[in-house]
Amino acid sequence: MSAVSRDPGAAERLEVWERHADWWRDTFTAGADPEYENEILPSIAAELASAARVLDLGCGEGQVARYMLASGRARSGLVGCDRSVAQLANAQLANAQLASQQHVRAHAPVYVRGEGERLPFAAGSFDAVLCALVIEHAEDVDAVLEEVARVLAPGGCFVLLVNHPLLQGSGSGIVDDQILGETYWRVGPYLDEVVTWEDVDAGVKIPFAHRPLSRYVNPLAAHDLVLTHMLEPRPPPELLATSVDPKLEGAIPRLLVMRFEHRPPWRRDEVPGPVVPGAVAPSSVVPGGVEIAPPVPARARDACDDRPGRSSRRG
Repeated sequence: MSAVSRDPGAAERLEVWERHADWWRDTFTAGADPEYENEILPSIAAELASAARVLDLGCGEGQVARYMLASGRARSGLVGCDRSVAQLANAQLANAQLASQQHVRAHAPVYVRGEGERLPFAAGSFDAVLCALVIEHAEDVDAVLEEVARVLAPGGCFVLLVNHPLLQGSGSGIVDDQILGETYWRVGPYLDEVVTWEDVDAGVKIPFAHRPLSRYVNPLAAHDLVLTHMLEPRPPPELLATSVDPKLEGAIPRLLVMRFEHRPPWRRDEVPGPVVPGAVAPSSVVPGGVEIAPPVPARARDACDDRPGRSSRRG
């Protein structure tokens, strides 16, 4: 796989996903990709199991929602948001194809076009926000993370899936050294923030932004989103079947799954306090007239508390 360093603008990033929407659907959904089917989607479903109002940020053609429906984990408050018209068209088409099933009609997801840097939802609209293998394609990561914090209700969770920044960055990968007669894993420059265009399939180039973990964890902490746990799953057996060294590659995680909880200062201090009069935000209406439920009432802090508040990478 080859990679070229060049940072695209917002329009060029969008054009990539408009042009390759059908390639994405045919290559990574409906069971076509074992890593999505056996690892990524089950991990997402487990993380979102207790959430009622869920935002799938960068939902693409909606395979997370379909998986939730098929596995019986459907929620009537599932909203998918993406900037790509072509991806959302494929999501709506899949909805229509499943509409004959009663449980699908009852829990059909809502799809909304929007930018991650300017989400079209009221503050505190969701119990959970999912961003699965999307943040590496965002232009302004700080703005996206700030918006995630804004639309999350207190106590809500943010589930973030990324290609493992330490082990799957630009320049990283397995090396079969025929001269030395050994196989090893090469690690690229971890601390360098760089955007590379990578050949992920024949005729398909996708831009990936590599960032160290601190570029995600620290801004989220600044917005009261606290890392509660993370997973580094082993690659699935189906993926290792074609590896030159399955044992080595099986010990190198491709993905990193992180869960953050929205803990404003009063939640961190466990000071419930009284309900603030008038603190419930009005319902928001997204394009298409779908009402998003208002957030739970905000609660005040104790008055005495004056503390401040194909690539080896997945697309």
